[in-house]
Amino acid sequence: MNQHVKEVLNEVNKVIIGKEIVTRKVLMALLSDGHVLLEDVPGVGKTTMALAFSKALGLDYKRIQLTPDVMPSDIVGFYYYNKEEGCFEYKEGSVITQILLADELNRTSSRTQSALLEAMEEGNVTVDGHTHKLPEPFFVIATQNPTGSAGTQTLPQSQLDRFMVMLTMGYPDLEEEIALMQDRGLNNPLDSVKTVLTGKELIQVRNEIQEVEISPLVYQYIAMLAAATREHEMVEVGVSPRGSLALCRMAKAGAYLSGRDYVIPEDVQAVVADVFGHRLLLKPRARLNENIVAEIMKEIVASVSVPDVRSRRRGKE
Repeated sequence: MNQHVKEVLNEVNKVIIGKEIVTRKVLMALLSDGHVLLEDVPGVGKTTMALAFSKALGLDYKRIQLTPDVMPSDIVGFYYYNKEEGCFEYKEGSVITQILLADELNRTSSRTQSALLEAMEEGNVTVDGHTHKLPEPFFVIATQNPTGSAGTQTLPQSQLDRFMVMLTMGYPDLEEEIALMQDRGLNNPLDSVKTVLTGKELIQVRNEIQEVEISPLVYQYIAMLAAATREHEMVEVGVSPRGSLALCRMAKAGAYLSGRDYVIPEDVQAVVADVFGHRLLLKPRARLNENIVAEIMKEIVASVSVPDVRSRRRGKE
């Protein structure tokens, strides 16, 4: 394993206090060539975390505040006529970067949402018949505020499916908030974040993660978890094969960060709720309970027998 990968987390956790599990999962999504949806109230450190990752990885960073008047052209760019040159030139949109923080995605129009999500899926944008490739790596952290529905445009299920994971940072506990205030009182911790991994090295790490082994038993375990979402009495539409593939990729990244070249069921269990939860379309009667998705995922994990991968590996060795 590339030792600098763990140093990325150390640098980010200098700034984001007490959220080691969340920062690890964000890094796993980044290493898996996925994107993250953060559902959180304002002010818990989403922008700071994105900035910390960009500094630790030496990547370009942009932030766009999404409001009802943001247009698709603000995302993908547009052509304008340059009088001095006598030709049309391309004006880059916000997606022409390596790390993009798309703040409050649920407060912009469905057309603008689609423009961003298509760019995430395709890895390029097409404007007036001209295709522009996005930089590599390209990583989106989108946020949505779960409180208040006035002026919001709920993401349809097909678009939620484009995000590898949906995470929540949450409020810090008492000790963490005290430490945060003390840190900020002296200086800006972002100034101390060092670049420990380059974009080129990151792409190399992604290639290494693809080589992490998943045994047939673990593939079966993931398939059974996905099937259980489709059969649950509270779920109208369960996880698609895209969700199963996302879970495979996240589990591989988790194994890699743990220093293994093979996936164990615990790698799957650590992220299955983050990968599957936002992909579930619940039945109307289930939507009244705010915590129902977490409860459903616990029931699903408990209902599927866990394969004994370690003993089989020991037998082979």
